[in-house]
Amino acid sequence: MNTKHITDRAERKRLKREARKKAAPKAPRPAGVARGSHKRKVQQMAKGQRKR
Repeated sequence: MNTKHITDRAERKRLKREARKKAAPKAPRPAGVARGSHKRKVQQMAKGQRKR
């Protein structure tokens, strides 16, 4: 939910909570899938390469 246009913090919080309650529940992660499978993978540096 985009609440950038609302300046009052309490009002924005109330709207976000309402939106969370209305939203469909998220499906649980399947058992065979790794927990960090959607994380961006960090490319490994070449061995012997100086970092700094």
